[in-house]
Amino acid sequence: MGTAPRHLPVLLEETIELLRPEPGGVIVDATVGAGGHAEALLGRLGTRGRLFGIDRDPEALLAASRRLERFGPRFLALRGNHRDLIKILHGEGVREVDGILADLGVSSLQLDDPARGFSFAHDGPLDMRMDPDSTPTAAELLGTATEAELQRIISSYGEERRARAIAREIVRRREERPLTRTSELAELVTRVAGPAARRYRIHPATRTFQALRIAVNREIEGLDRFVTDAVSLLRPGGRLAVIAFHSLEDRAVKRTLRGLADRCSCPPDLPVCGCGKQNLVRLVTTRAVRPGESELASNPRSRSARLRVAEKL
Repeated sequence: MGTAPRHLPVLLEETIELLRPEPGGVIVDATVGAGGHAEALLGRLGTRGRLFGIDRDPEALLAASRRLERFGPRFLALRGNHRDLIKILHGEGVREVDGILADLGVSSLQLDDPARGFSFAHDGPLDMRMDPDSTPTAAELLGTATEAELQRIISSYGEERRARAIAREIVRRREERPLTRTSELAELVTRVAGPAARRYRIHPATRTFQALRIAVNREIEGLDRFVTDAVSLLRPGGRLAVIAFHSLEDRAVKRTLRGLADRCSCPPDLPVCGCGKQNLVRLVTTRAVRPGESELASNPRSRSARLRVAEKL
């Protein structure tokens, strides 16, 4: 891979405008991916600004490092999970930063590589791990989870109405032979969907694949802690921007930010806070920012993106 892969960072202009990177600042991209957002942020940080790029996927870090090579030591790639943000940054001697970004979606680098097993567009192993050193793979999860667990995963994380029937068919099929390929799972779900699948706006297996990916990578788990930890690392006036792609992700981010923005329980007419629970952030976006028509046309994968931004008080 001599050059960085084609990568379209979602809500790029909106993220840069709302995050407000300034020359000489320190920014953390907690899910740097292929480095699209990081590239634009580094362009705004000037010759003395720095950006720490964190990702659990070593291939993503390699792609980002190549893409951002021209920025030299101003960019530092760090392998790790965004849920361990404080531990990672403290390990680098960093206690405060000016801005933090987290793009919670799966990257094009991952989706477009059949060997990673994230997509049914091309046949590949049912892997779906963002961190190749973690467990289990999607195939292992499909082979060991109970029917009730599979139904819950597909229903909760995929919002799939046919979750029960799909889970039942997965269990029946694995009694004959294990599901190990993306094409096998896609065919199974399509078969369960039946003739009605032709009326689907998206492929009938889309929601099931999404649900398994979220479960394998524990994407919802720890989001509230990440948001709280990120705010604790910001300097006063620093901003946190989070891009979510699933209603459960967005709900967790929204709930946590609102809790941090509305901690004080004192009556509105009280001149000075008496409860001691001062608000920690101001919501810069009271409603999620969504992609515009031009971005949707150029990058259909952005259709479910939701951006929320808060500023530390």
